[in-house]
Amino acid sequence: MNRILKPGDTIGILGGGQLARMIALAAAPLGLKAHIFAPEAGSPAFQVADAVTQAAYDDHAALEAFAKAVDVVTYEFENVPVDTAAFLAGHVPLHPGARALGITQDRLEEKTFVSRLGIETAPFAEVNDEAELEAALAEIGRPAVLKTRRFGYDGKGQVIIREGDDAAAAFAAIGRHPAILEGFVPFEREVSVVAARTEDGRFAAFEVTENEHRHHILYRSTVPADVSPAVAAVSAEIARRIGEALGYVGVFAVEMFLVVVEGTQGVIVNEIAPRVHNSGHWTLDGGETSQFEQHVRAIAGWPLGATERRGRVEMTNLIGDEADSWHAVLEEPGAHLHLYGKAEARPGRKMGHVTRIFAED
Repeated sequence: MNRILKPGDTIGILGGGQLARMIALAAAPLGLKAHIFAPEAGSPAFQVADAVTQAAYDDHAALEAFAKAVDVVTYEFENVPVDTAAFLAGHVPLHPGARALGITQDRLEEKTFVSRLGIETAPFAEVNDEAELEAALAEIGRPAVLKTRRFGYDGKGQVIIREGDDAAAAFAAIGRHPAILEGFVPFEREVSVVAARTEDGRFAAFEVTENEHRHHILYRSTVPADVSPAVAAVSAEIARRIGEALGYVGVFAVEMFLVVVEGTQGVIVNEIAPRVHNSGHWTLDGGETSQFEQHVRAIAGWPLGATERRGRVEMTNLIGDEADSWHAVLEEPGAHLHLYGKAEARPGRKMGHVTRIFAED
């Protein structure tokens, strides 16, 4: 269902976390309303929405009422049940579609999809039991990374298997769930491309972003990334090809490893995120158009915004009690504070972020 939204229309958002919150905040200046559907009481996005529905994702009566109250539906995280997405797609335009959601929820399907496009990934193999794990290790070698096929993020649901490690113990550590074994990539840095695509095939990518992780959680993103012009062009083209193959509508991110072979940089795709992405938060203050406004434009059928950046930009996540430093951030010239409205700070929980913009060298 192709429809161009007009000011006054309502965007329905599945999920009530910080990404939904920032999508809703981006929609408001464009004259669009936001209706949040989430099962958790006190979801951060509820604080800034025009309407909320607190219900389970399998509550079809609530979903049908939600669909009737909105003009398009999107989602803020990739673990929305595919059945929920498919049900809504029968009642209201859904962007991105259920197919993109299903592929990116399963690491094996995702790697297979990317590989079939002729885009390089780490070597990988399906693992359903200890015998398959041993066979995969024999083929791929060690070190390797064993990951659950579903529901893993920020380092959860994965373990590195090194020389001498007990494979059976590694499989037990991830709960013996269906898994994928990936060859270990000796990368130099982690980078990502955040891009947008419209239903009629228009495409725009933000600059390659360089990402620093701590304890498997994104800590800092910087642009411009220290990559060659050739890598920047290839990375954007990879994102374009993935978006086109998925028939994607909205903003998405492609996470990649930057590798150097005989002095030449290259990239290997790690994951696809079918949503606005943490590594694109720098665009809120450092881009001509934020990734959140870009997502709203894309799903509304509107022209995409400019992707140029405003100087050198750095985004730092505030994790756990780091958010307690909010007052010091406010005293810092040029720092832009974004807090997510979460009631409780816990170790490893993203509570907000800070963007800093510097003049070009």
